[in-house]
Amino acid sequence: MTRLIEPIKKTRVAEEVADRIRTLILDGTFAQGQPLPSERVLTEQFGVSRGSIRDALRMLETIGLIETQHGRGTFPRELTVDRLVAPLASMMAFQSDLQDELMDVRRMFEPAVARVAAQRATEKDFDDLQRILDAQRQKLKMSQSAIVEDTEFHAALARATGNRVVVSLMATLNNLLVESRTQSLKQKGRPAKSIEGHEIVVAALRRRDPDAAALAMANHIDQIADLQSHAEKPSGDPAK
Repeated sequence: MTRLIEPIKKTRVAEEVADRIRTLILDGTFAQGQPLPSERVLTEQFGVSRGSIRDALRMLETIGLIETQHGRGTFPRELTVDRLVAPLASMMAFQSDLQDELMDVRRMFEPAVARVAAQRATEKDFDDLQRILDAQRQKLKMSQSAIVEDTEFHAALARATGNRVVVSLMATLNNLLVESRTQSLKQKGRPAKSIEGHEIVVAALRRRDPDAAALAMANHIDQIADLQSHAEKPSGDPAK
């Protein structure tokens, strides 16, 4: 608290103020249900201008961390995965380099999830995965979007680890992937490749083969990345 509320000497004052207030909200110092200190008090505590405080509060309101209630003050908002992830997801839609880095995150994280799932999956987990695969196949036959099932497959795989932190991390990752999944599943051949990749992963899980499960998931993600990279190339690109 003492370190966070002290005069700021950096050039990007509003950004630094916003970051400190965000930290104070996340650690509960500025609690939900209680108004933030007034602009005057924040100005004195941080040793900055009132304009910098207002700019910082606007930044936090834009990303959904605070809300202004007329006549009552400014309050921290309830923190949810959607609220925290939505601004990043929107930014990623316009920055291909972030999408590439998200794919790197998938390469690091999801094969490890598959590896653990191969060791811990229960019969109920196998039933859930099979139900999702069946629904994917049915939608493929009917030329319908299977984005819900595609997303649910990865969520079910996380649940099969029996680790609640992994489940939460996968939920966050899935939220970030909604837009890219929606677009990529429209590509010719992508839905069929998705099902094929999922089936290979499940087959490895059923054999209780952690190495094969991790490799199958890594290959699945590489295949997705390859399809996306080809789709992003201009039509006149000779390498396409």
